[in-house]
Amino acid sequence: MRLAPGEVRIGTSGWSYDHWRGHLYPPGTSSAGRLDAYTAVFDTVELNTSFYHWPQVAAFRSWAGRLPPGFLMTVKAPRGLTHAGPAQDPARWTERIADGMSGLGHAAGPLLLQLPPGRVRDDAWLDRLLAAVPDGRQAAVELRHPSWVHDDVFALLTARGAAYCVMSGAHLACELRATAELVYVRFHGPDREHLYVGGYSDADLDWWAARIGEWRGAGHSVLGYFNNDGEGHAVHDARRLRERLG
Repeated sequence: MRLAPGEVRIGTSGWSYDHWRGHLYPPGTSSAGRLDAYTAVFDTVELNTSFYHWPQVAAFRSWAGRLPPGFLMTVKAPRGLTHAGPAQDPARWTERIADGMSGLGHAAGPLLLQLPPGRVRDDAWLDRLLAAVPDGRQAAVELRHPSWVHDDVFALLTARGAAYCVMSGAHLACELRATAELVYVRFHGPDREHLYVGGYSDADLDWWAARIGEWRGAGHSVLGYFNNDGEGHAVHDARRLRERLG
């Protein structure tokens, strides 16, 4: 699924958390019913279980069968791909990823490549990683180590058609860069010292709404996912940001 220029979707990273009872899930919602409760509120989600264990094609097809028309599911690449050593060939994952994402059909969104925080800049390795992305799939790349903040890296992403993942979170460089038509944003929490902690203030969300408005005005589409899941903050913050964006 491709977003139209200026289109914005806001959701959360993951949809199944015990501590979201009372924040998103109606009373009596079973674990199996959490996806239905989520899709009744949001029109996009970031699949993160795929990072820890790449699902079988049947699992992707099962999710696709439960998603409403027009829903978009982005997929976090397996850590076996993004966290492997430089000696590993990223292309060994290409077919598996292609098969899995094909199971989502029209609901398939971008493939998120989250690099480990200790991975220092290596342009040649990043190029091989991006080359392993299946044909026709949009890649978004989260580069957590500060050494990646360089114009040559952004130029490489642009050349590969990959979206730079703008990050909000403790000790992460917040670079407001657009390297593709798509701008991909991950909100890891407002706390200055710890990731995934706390909820964003009204002023924080006003500021982000303004930045997203600028990207929209420049013709970019935007996907944003809140990852501060504790105490249901991600759910509430995603709703509040959507309200600001109309």
